[in-house]
Amino acid sequence: MVISEIHQNVCTGIFDEKQSGLGFDSITIAPYMGNDSVTPFLDFDGKWAIVLALTSNAGSLDFQNFKNESGLQLFEQVIDKVNTWGTIENLMYVVGATRGEGFIKIREHAPDHFLLVPGVGAQGGSLQDVCQYGMNKDCGLLVNSTRGIIYASKGHDFAEKAREEALKLQQEMEAELIKAGIIS
Repeated sequence: MVISEIHQNVCTGIFDEKQSGLGFDSITIAPYMGNDSVTPFLDFDGKWAIVLALTSNAGSLDFQNFKNESGLQLFEQVIDKVNTWGTIENLMYVVGATRGEGFIKIREHAPDHFLLVPGVGAQGGSLQDVCQYGMNKDCGLLVNSTRGIIYASKGHDFAEKAREEALKLQQEMEAELIKAGIIS
């Protein structure tokens, strides 16, 4: 079996509920193995490949900000290349919330793509910065605040506290959407 057949079988297994029982809507992929590791995931209608672009972890600075001879940072080069493989209908990018102003560069290279944004809240990302620098005309953001919600309490009141944190974030996002004129 050639590598492309293996990739296609993996993709089908992840996205096709009838075949595998999984039926996921998306998968996060590191782009550094190239197009033959990403593009097989783009062949499924209504499914998404979410490609790592600019992550928040400290070690990401080891590579993501390296500049080429033209002055483009590696994450910018990655987005430009990956954009040629898919569309706004099947590609999203992961962009860490703790790099608020980094969204300006991201939007220069991916103005209409959705961005999966982890790191709001407990990890130090500001929802206001993410919205100010990363929101596009349609919003274009899927904001994630895992730690702020799952660590809301260690006690018996966990469900109540987690719900409160989730609602707080939802209300803050709603206010940002209203401020941007996306909803009324």
